[in-house]
Amino acid sequence: MEKLVPMLILASTSPTRKALMEKASFSFSVVPANIDERALEIGALEAGADGRDLAGLLAKAKAEAVSKLHPDAYVIGADQTLALGTELLHKPLDREDAARQLDHLAGKTHRLHAAIALMRNGELLWSDIETAELTMRQFEPEERDLVLDLEGPAALTSVGGYRLEGPSIRLFETITGDYFTILGLPLLPLIGALRDIAPELLSVRA
Repeated sequence: MEKLVPMLILASTSPTRKALMEKASFSFSVVPANIDERALEIGALEAGADGRDLAGLLAKAKAEAVSKLHPDAYVIGADQTLALGTELLHKPLDREDAARQLDHLAGKTHRLHAAIALMRNGELLWSDIETAELTMRQFEPEERDLVLDLEGPAALTSVGGYRLEGPSIRLFETITGDYFTILGLPLLPLIGALRDIAPELLSVRA
């Protein structure tokens, strides 16, 4: 009898994370986690958490919420925070907010913390947090507006109002860190963890 491979679930609505998993030929389902991210963030920050801590907390909370609904599945929770010093930025509300965020980041170095957690039966099997440093150069308002025109609505889907996989790359001076970490899913550490914990998931064809 053929062995039944446990289901793999991505507890994220991020189209970028979904695309990365698809390109790596994972066989998986997407189940959004129903959690109050802002309430968790406020509580964590009041308790002294920084951007890195918060990313890890949110990734685990997402994985745990979905794992409770699908206990036999391997559940991947992921989250990313953008820290400019001690300040945390969120997804822009509209184009004007995106422009303000880009202007605020111009000429400075910020950090992207990408966290990931793997759970099954409500048990944390593995977690990781990777950090990338990005320096945005000084730019003129006209160049910023052109990039936002080229990005369109996609600029509102990412913290900071930019996407490195899109025209926003024009605004950067230097980048240090793993590409997948910058996109919000530390893919290489994830593959390594699955190879150790559930190698059968890597043998399933998408």
